Amino acid sequence: MRLTKSLFLIAILGMLGSATLEAQLKLNGAGATFPYVIYSKWFDVYHTKTGIEFNYQSIGSGGGIKQVIEGTVDFGATDGPMTPDQLKDAATKQGTDILHIPTVMGAVVVTYNVPEIGAGLKLTPAVLASIFLGEITKWNDSRISELNAGKILPDQQIIVAHRSDGSGTSFIFTDYLTKVSKEWEAKVGKGTSVNWPVGLGGKGNEGVTGLVKQSPGSIGYVELAYAVKNNLPYAWMKNKSGVFVEPTLESVTAAAAASAKNLPDDLRVSITDADGKNSYPISGFTWLLVYKHMKDKEKGEALVKFLRWAMGEGQSYAKDLLYAPLPKEVVKRCEVKIGQIQY
Repeated sequence: MRLTKSLFLIAILGMLGSATLEAQLKLNGAGATFPYVIYSKWFDVYHTKTGIEFNYQSIGSGGGIKQVIEGTVDFGATDGPMTPDQLKDAATKQGTDILHIPTVMGAVVVTYNVPEIGAGLKLTPAVLASIFLGEITKWNDSRISELNAGKILPDQQIIVAHRSDGSGTSFIFTDYLTKVSKEWEAKVGKGTSVNWPVGLGGKGNEGVTGLVKQSPGSIGYVELAYAVKNNLPYAWMKNKSGVFVEPTLESVTAAAAASAKNLPDDLRVSITDADGKNSYPISGFTWLLVYKHMKDKEKGEALVKFLRWAMGEGQSYAKDLLYAPLPKEVVKRCEVKIGQIQY
């Protein structure tokens, strides 16, 4: 009897010890500010469920990619996929490939601080490019006014706000402008960091949001959730089908659906300037960057379990936080990728 009790106590203590170890486990990540709102929610909920802690630094996609290449984090996050050179560099330094796992989708919105205009400013690709190239400098420019009959457009200088850090939000925005404007493609191009022709720089979506709020006459680009939470208006963009579309979860989902047929095996895809009359044209996926072979077995197991949760229950938190959940066909592709992670 005593022996049985002793074995029972040892088993209980072993279980408690295992739970304590799991509760102390911490996964370190860094990168995109675009999905920070939903990642914060996910990490908090998952910690409550499992005891696993997440230390995520919202430093911008460029910083996340850099830390993944250097191996200083357990995972990274980006809204602009890594380039072939970056993937090669990471594989050389870390001895393993980097997987791109889409998590949610979102809209990059053109937000502005001009109270006279109110909500629902309409912009075309050409006008937007001209503003960020510094060619349209006043709010009452005829190229803006002819699109917005009935709106009050003040004789006020336009102040452009853009990201100062390496940014996936910038990648989505400049990827779009590169597709729709030959002049932008020739003079600026696309990337997480570009040489902006004009404007003031802010760090993170938070920084650009702050600049727009504090600067009358300003215009900038941020993830939809940041504009809504800060009560900033945003523009309706004319899409490839010639329709002015409001950035909503539905119009982002429409853009993803139109691009799903072109989803490559590595899941690195752009959905800007998508086909379809209901597609919002400045939409994008955001990805977690994961080492295909995790050196730490315990962290590898924990990260895989989290990713499977994010593909399931985690998606249910997206809409309330103004992100579009992944289409079912994309979730299936993600689950295959997650199954390739080794530890």
